[in-house]
Amino acid sequence: MRLRNKPWAKDFMAEHPDALIHEDEGTAKDWQKVFGNENPIHVEVGTGKGQFIIGMALANPDVNYIGIEHFDNVIVSALEKVIEAEKPANLRLLRANGANLEGLFQAGELDRIYLNFSDPWPKSRHAKRRLTHESFLARYETVLRKNGEIHFKTDNRKLFEYSLVSMSAYGMILQDVSLDLHEEMPEDNIMTEYEEKFSAKGQPIYRLEAMFTN
Repeated sequence: MRLRNKPWAKDFMAEHPDALIHEDEGTAKDWQKVFGNENPIHVEVGTGKGQFIIGMALANPDVNYIGIEHFDNVIVSALEKVIEAEKPANLRLLRANGANLEGLFQAGELDRIYLNFSDPWPKSRHAKRRLTHESFLARYETVLRKNGEIHFKTDNRKLFEYSLVSMSAYGMILQDVSLDLHEEMPEDNIMTEYEEKFSAKGQPIYRLEAMFTN
């Protein structure tokens, strides 16, 4: 999908360093210092326009949330929503490449990672780009604490099946696997923009939680 250019994005982002951090690759921050507390840290890789991460932050003030997005023209839309929500103190947007998690966080620093409606990369030769490929799982395992979790949502059945196999082969414990999340909508479910769009068309939403044990 071609992203619409927003030439004003960089300047707008620079005006709100209290809500959005532009992180150079290879430079990890002291996130407890950033948030000013020792609360659990949950990260969404590929936060898009921010609806999910903002909703989670507002619903759970005792958890710190970081939404990572690589593209200026996308994260600036999330920033606008964060400002509309009056910049929750437990939320930061991070303009960075999610593939560089080990350069963004210390080992064992995170409690949970969210992967929501990631690019399925359907061609077999692109399997290594899928965010549930074993190479990404290894990165998540490094930055997550022991028994840290991945929460994964997608509308793509083949990606979901691939992820079940990949996570199982990696030795993760799968729990709360749903083949149609909205059939019995959990009260605490926060929907992403894509989730609203796909569910409105009647497409099932697949979801799972997976835990590292080492």
